[in-house]
Amino acid sequence: MAETKYIFVTGGVVSSLGKGIISSSIGKLLQARGYNITIQKFDPYINIDPGTLNPYEHGECYVTVDGMETDLDLGHYERFTDIKTTKANSLTTGRIYKSVIDKERRGDYLGKTIQVVPHITDEIKRNVKLLGEKYHYDFVITEIGGTVGDIESTPFLEAIRQLKWELGKKAVCVHLTYIPYLKAAQELKTKPTQHSVKELQSVGIQPDVLVLRTEKKLDTGILKKVAAFCNVDLDCVVQSEDLPSIYEVPIGMQEQGLDVAILKKMGEPIGEKPALGPWRKFLERRRQATNEVHIGLVGKYDLQDAYKSIRESLYQAGTYNDRKTVLSFINSEKLTKENVAEQLAGFDGIVICPGFGQRGTGGKIIAAHYARTNDLPTFGICLGMQMMVIEFARNVLGYEDANSREMDEKTEHNVIDIMEEQKNITNMGGTMRLGAYECVLKQTSRVIDIYKHEHIQERHRHRYEFNNDFQKEYERAGMACVGKNPESDLVEIVEIPGLKWYLGTQFHPEYQSTVLNPHPLFVDFVKAAIANKK
Repeated sequence: MAETKYIFVTGGVVSSLGKGIISSSIGKLLQARGYNITIQKFDPYINIDPGTLNPYEHGECYVTVDGMETDLDLGHYERFTDIKTTKANSLTTGRIYKSVIDKERRGDYLGKTIQVVPHITDEIKRNVKLLGEKYHYDFVITEIGGTVGDIESTPFLEAIRQLKWELGKKAVCVHLTYIPYLKAAQELKTKPTQHSVKELQSVGIQPDVLVLRTEKKLDTGILKKVAAFCNVDLDCVVQSEDLPSIYEVPIGMQEQGLDVAILKKMGEPIGEKPALGPWRKFLERRRQATNEVHIGLVGKYDLQDAYKSIRESLYQAGTYNDRKTVLSFINSEKLTKENVAEQLAGFDGIVICPGFGQRGTGGKIIAAHYARTNDLPTFGICLGMQMMVIEFARNVLGYEDANSREMDEKTEHNVIDIMEEQKNITNMGGTMRLGAYECVLKQTSRVIDIYKHEHIQERHRHRYEFNNDFQKEYERAGMACVGKNPESDLVEIVEIPGLKWYLGTQFHPEYQSTVLNPHPLFVDFVKAAIANKK
């Protein structure tokens, strides 16, 4: 394609309809047709990024290869399409305003009065087109967070209106909306969708394609009614019914011709319908996996989005082991020495989840002790790995006061310590060890057999590290440090070779697991959990 084309994805009626899944599905379908695509997310909140947000507010914080803390939807983009997102794929109102204010302070605007229109909207437009102009993608898909009608979204919608006018056929708007089912009346209602489209039209945007989220299948009559009342072609109205898995959505969208509708609107040739062979094979394998493997997630956030990437990585790993992964949350705040055996009973393996702060760490240490002494396959991630290290120091090395400087600044046995370059940092946001770093694996280790490579690269999000002063003691006592960063000598991976599967990583492997390329650590962990079940 000669020029980049732009697809805008907006949402109406309510939030959490799945704009990220629809954006990812569109990306997947266009990729399957041979197009080079990327997806970006514009969030209307004023935070610079979601890095300082409580997971209860916004779900997990996803980290890109270049160390940007982003919305969890970027995880969907990568899992569906295998693209690598960067800082440029994630923008917030906060970052837009900061950029404009920085320019104003430098005098870039030559004394102009800075206003939402044109200065904020111009900055949004510049960022929308940035990736397309720099890397010459065929399509740039831009998801606008929030719901049409929100005050926060207004500058983004104005920027889209201008871009649609400027780009003509090179831009389309896909609007995701909701068709509720009223149980008492036993009717599906289109009025919220009509109002949502009117709201969009009131700011000057006519949606080109409508995706209707629904819990019940919509008949042709409803689709025709929506098309007529919303000024949208009938073949550009598709439904997104609740499905057993989010990975079924691209197939459902393809069957209804979502990609065809977009290409027609943009004057692109349609060509043959892609087979999506590997994707369909994954789904078929997933459907046929009826035997279950039960994994416990030990953490403090009782919210499925808080550990979204870990959950998806475990589901994928289950499929590639021909098992249905059944995940259960275990609240680490409520774990005690007295109830741990009962709480962890029936699990084939556990994941000790990441996090920040003191709350819930005691329960994670108790879970690590139970798993280690009962040889239960265990995977510790980031803070989870640190809790495994602390438990080992207390109960094997004999240091009762062993702890992390994060939890106890005065402990003499600071087996987890703050990183040297972090000691003088006062700002919370975006100041941790973030993004992809190198790691070299020990030749005689379980992990090198799993990865099949000596040199790997994984993504980080932490401020504290394994204290190398204690390394020799750990090695002598049976916990091996089997992965290290070649530049800083920081310990990245620990394992206990004598156990079935007891391994902790300082990095977050879940950020690199995708549908067609599952992460080897998760695949091997689930394999060990299945063996343990037997």
